[in-house]
Amino acid sequence: MNAQRFRLTADTAVGLARLLFGAICLVNALLHLDPAYPAKFLASLAADWAPGQPGWLVAWGHVTAAGVQSLGVGPVVNTMVVIEFVLALSLLTGAWLHRLAWVGIVYNLWLWSTVGGLGGPYTPGATDPGTAIVYVLAFALVLLTHAWRSLSLVRHGPMQAPANWKLRLSEIAFGLLWAFDAYWKWQPDFLLHGVDNLTASQAGQPGWIVAYIGFFIRMIGIIGPLAFGIAIATAESVIALALLTGLALDWMLPLGAIYSFVLWTTAEGWGGPYAAGVTGNKGDVLGTATLYVLVFLFLIAARAERAVRTRAIPAAG
Repeated sequence: MNAQRFRLTADTAVGLARLLFGAICLVNALLHLDPAYPAKFLASLAADWAPGQPGWLVAWGHVTAAGVQSLGVGPVVNTMVVIEFVLALSLLTGAWLHRLAWVGIVYNLWLWSTVGGLGGPYTPGATDPGTAIVYVLAFALVLLTHAWRSLSLVRHGPMQAPANWKLRLSEIAFGLLWAFDAYWKWQPDFLLHGVDNLTASQAGQPGWIVAYIGFFIRMIGIIGPLAFGIAIATAESVIALALLTGLALDWMLPLGAIYSFVLWTTAEGWGGPYAAGVTGNKGDVLGTATLYVLVFLFLIAARAERAVRTRAIPAAG
């Protein structure tokens, strides 16, 4: 009886992670309804031809911009909003998610290569591979964990334990993202000036966020910017190593979720500042680290579900 109750809890955790993802996508879609967003959309494509971007990406950006101008910014943005609402509702209800998650992957790859500029340009001070690529990983996890089967408004087949190879593939892909992050954190520009990211995240923010981030800035002033930079680079390297090797994940996944939340509330300024048609993050979204938290939660829930079901099989026999 206890094993069955815990199994239901593990199943529910996967569903709750999916619902959280749906809520994030819904908020992003609502942000795009602001009339100021389409007014700024064409300019956001300049991320592809910013100084330091590779020539092929510059060419792709100009082709995309020409296509948007040909079709009209309004119809393009309206189509994006429809896609985002459909994806959000599918995540929240579980309906057609086993098909629409693929749409989410393709759509976010397009966003990553356009308004996201592939996370670049990768010049001194760059620290992560961009936002939309983490959405791609989150949609991939929805597929790999069959997350639509729990807490769904439509009838699906019975829950199944995620295959071990699927979990390892997800962990390795996530680990590669963290390794990429860690690489940039070890660069001298971040090690010596990483605190500048926190200072910049205060601009345009309400007073309580300014004070909150200011507390961390004062703490960094006590330990020194270099010690802070080394600590951050080391932490992200350890997270990447754990995900890539599969070692100590029972400890590292919860710690990674907490670490990502702290990043979101400090260096990303809670995803803000939120102004008309734009946020502080590329692509007008709630932030990058929120998706890192979500992926950690997905992996924790999926591992728990697999562990419970794996134990239950010998017991049933």
